[in-house]
Amino acid sequence: MTDSSSLDRVLGFVRTVEAGGGAAELRPYLAEDFQLTEWPHALNKSGSTRNLQDTLAGADHSKDIVADQRFEVVRTTSEGDRVVLEMNWSATLLLDLPHWDSGDTIRARSTAVFELRDGLIVSQDTYDCYYTTPQ
Repeated sequence: MTDSSSLDRVLGFVRTVEAGGGAAELRPYLAEDFQLTEWPHALNKSGSTRNLQDTLAGADHSKDIVADQRFEVVRTTSEGDRVVLEMNWSATLLLDLPHWDSGDTIRARSTAVFELRDGLIVSQDTYDCYYTTPQ
């Protein structure tokens, strides 16, 4: 896969998440052995690792947690089947969380590293830095 097609594939995935895509919409982007690693941050102090099934279930569940997700892609880097995105993320909370109340806009600076194989995403490592004070 060329650098540009890997980048295009990852950007398509991100836009699908942004549009509120659930399991059915995200599944075509992800390999059977997909793994999501979420490194520690303000909402998940120990981080987590999820397989394909857990990730897809989380995508369906996210509709109960956030709305109006936005990913402002600030910078991209791609080399072969590896794509790195630096993004500003925001969403409206649909429930109370530590540091925020339902209805608040939650924001984070995020870097995500994607690995692809045969046009499918096999892994995503996400590094989120949440802004926990109002702006």
